[in-house]
Amino acid sequence: MYKVDKKDLIYTMSPDHSPTLRVESGSVVTFETCDCFEDQIQSADTPFGELDWNRINPASGPVFIEGAEPGDILAVHIQKIEINSRGVMVTGPNLGVMGFELQENVIKMIPIEDGKAILSDKLQVPLNPMIGVIGTAPAKEAISCGTPGDHGGNMDCKQMREGTTLLLPVNVPGALFALGDLHAAMADGEVAVCGVEIAGEVTVKLDVIKGKSWPLPMAINEEHLMTIASEKELDKAADRAVINMVRFLHDELDLPKAEATFLLSAAGDLRVCQVVDPLKTARVELPLEYAKAAGLDLTIVGR
Repeated sequence: MYKVDKKDLIYTMSPDHSPTLRVESGSVVTFETCDCFEDQIQSADTPFGELDWNRINPASGPVFIEGAEPGDILAVHIQKIEINSRGVMVTGPNLGVMGFELQENVIKMIPIEDGKAILSDKLQVPLNPMIGVIGTAPAKEAISCGTPGDHGGNMDCKQMREGTTLLLPVNVPGALFALGDLHAAMADGEVAVCGVEIAGEVTVKLDVIKGKSWPLPMAINEEHLMTIASEKELDKAADRAVINMVRFLHDELDLPKAEATFLLSAAGDLRVCQVVDPLKTARVELPLEYAKAAGLDLTIVGR
């Protein structure tokens, strides 16, 4: 078992980072993570103005996967997510959807008890532990870990949970994979600019897939096949997520484009991941039963 320490942090996904670890395809790696504020907030009284905003959304890594070459696909099997016993939420002026109306910054510490995030005595939200930042290095320019894109990054997709296999592009030798920004609970949209931000550990299995050209990022779990897209405008992200799914069904499974479009309109759900990052993220969820009926071979991705 390999492990990445939470001291091994990056703030960009970049082809120029030196790997903290080198592993073979098929290796299992555990990533220790800080929360999205790099654990700077330890109480609700933490002075908001003293936060170092250059240390936001760090990812642990990166990991170099031997044999991964540009054009390959990296399959990230999320095996386990363990979270700490307390999270934090923050919102205020110019933060999130309501930032135009909020007058002061608010920090709220969130205890994690009995499978729930305790927002108050009356409001207790079931946990759905997930990964906010998860991706590979882009081919050329460095991209902030706070920004999503075709390399993955800060997609804030609540389906990045235990049991999901995320498919990412390999843009540089070794892929340079990293992750961070765990949430104990987060709803689609992440409208406050945060979920229940929390530190923890994530265990993944990393497999290199060769000979496939798919519209990435994609994801598969026990329920859905998913395409994910990020754009400056949400409607463009939504359109591209749909287009990517239709193209995958057509190119990989030989489904005529009209038939693929009918299938999505009848059975596929178009959902919002987040609307608060520099690029907004949408996903299409197609029930896995239909993808399998159309001929999807799950053994290709190791499922």
